[in-house]
Amino acid sequence: MTDMGTDTRPAVRTADVIVVGMGIAGACAAIEAAEAGASVIVLEGASGPGGSSAQSGGEVYLGGGTATQQAVGMADTEADMRAFLLAALGPNADEAKIADYCAGAVEHHDWLVAHGAVFQPKLWDTPTWMAGDDSGLMWMGERAEPYASIATPAARGHRPPAPNFAGNVLMDSLVASAEKAGVTLECDIKVRSLIVDDGRVVGVRATEFGEEREFRATGGVVLATGGFVDNDRMLEQWAPQQLGKDKVSDGRDDGSGIEMGMEIGAAVRRMHQTETAMLIIPRLVVGAMLVDGDGQRFINEEVYPGLYCHAAVHHRRPPVWVIIDEKGIEDVPESELWGMQPMHAAETIEELAADCGLPADALADQLRRYNAGAERGEDPQFGKNAQWVRPLEPPFGAYPTGAGGPDSFNGLTLKAQGFTLGGLHTDLQSRVLDRAGEAIPGLFAAGRCTHGLHGDGYISGTSLGDGSFYGRRAGLGAAGAVQA
Repeated sequence: MTDMGTDTRPAVRTADVIVVGMGIAGACAAIEAAEAGASVIVLEGASGPGGSSAQSGGEVYLGGGTATQQAVGMADTEADMRAFLLAALGPNADEAKIADYCAGAVEHHDWLVAHGAVFQPKLWDTPTWMAGDDSGLMWMGERAEPYASIATPAARGHRPPAPNFAGNVLMDSLVASAEKAGVTLECDIKVRSLIVDDGRVVGVRATEFGEEREFRATGGVVLATGGFVDNDRMLEQWAPQQLGKDKVSDGRDDGSGIEMGMEIGAAVRRMHQTETAMLIIPRLVVGAMLVDGDGQRFINEEVYPGLYCHAAVHHRRPPVWVIIDEKGIEDVPESELWGMQPMHAAETIEELAADCGLPADALADQLRRYNAGAERGEDPQFGKNAQWVRPLEPPFGAYPTGAGGPDSFNGLTLKAQGFTLGGLHTDLQSRVLDRAGEAIPGLFAAGRCTHGLHGDGYISGTSLGDGSFYGRRAGLGAAGAVQA
């Protein structure tokens, strides 16, 4: 750190490209710009790079026949990837961005690998939030109905070689690539506003430990500042359903980039959309019944857990419970069970319903219908694969989910948590658009400060995926705008 009493740095610094934020979108923007021959300064508000991306699971959603898929014998096509994402990220998913992303997915996989990412040719084959070993490929609910009837299933969750949270591994490789490319990273700098000259964005104003700084861009500015889940004022205005829930972020997703863009006329899109998750064990849920406050199943328990969590928290009457039996618990590997035992257990489904605050007759009828199909190896309600379907028998157990019911369990907080999906409106070249749909000269954006691929659905890997993909586009665009 520079001694503030003897700081001789100029008040104004200039580069071809200024990138604001060093999560995955900012890192990829910086790399592409630098490799295109531009001088690049990245301004990061934290004391080091990584952002929320480094604290994520590390999955990047890629398909269409990547080298990693081919290495494990997994066939896939661009068309199937596109069809799955349109369905799973909908309704109201961005069709143009999804088609564009899927068309470039194989090349993007190879670009990430060329810049240090590692995806081991090993498949994690059961439902989970995050692989528990170094598997480089995992399922994201592609085998579950209704999606399996829409697109031929293929595993597309590409992840670095680390158990559970692996975002830091991916970010370390990209930060190293940025450094190798000659990118200058400046940390502990908070960007406050954009500088506009004759309708063009030409730089940013910032503060560094209370000192005013100005950074000018001869080419373009890239905003990669993250979402706004840490800004309750913005949540109250745009996504009030997320207020009071825990936040999935590094604590700096304050919406500043979005608001800086709006201050100069940028449009925003789908600001109400959020992803919400619960402390729930996918391997446990898939062999059970997930029921709402009416005692009814409402979704195929085999889909990606982010989908049933969002549905449970935002679209079902609470409380939501996982109803299972003794064999179902025993079938889950201990490493995936986290030592958790049911909150309630009972010999009859009616007794269990009373313990859970559910209508006894309705839950008993749901169990009867579920078991009748399971006897035939079928799930007539939602089409769960036969691998996960069998009759549930007494004694029964119930796990809370955090969607209503108890707030804690086995010493763990069950509170729902999530992040925002809406943001600045950008085109396929990552140019920020104004309210008339015209590109704002000199301004680009990527990552969670923009609206990406998503509609009302979410699949993990699509944040790091579209952030890195459109971060590259933003970097190239800003570098290409460099004035000779």
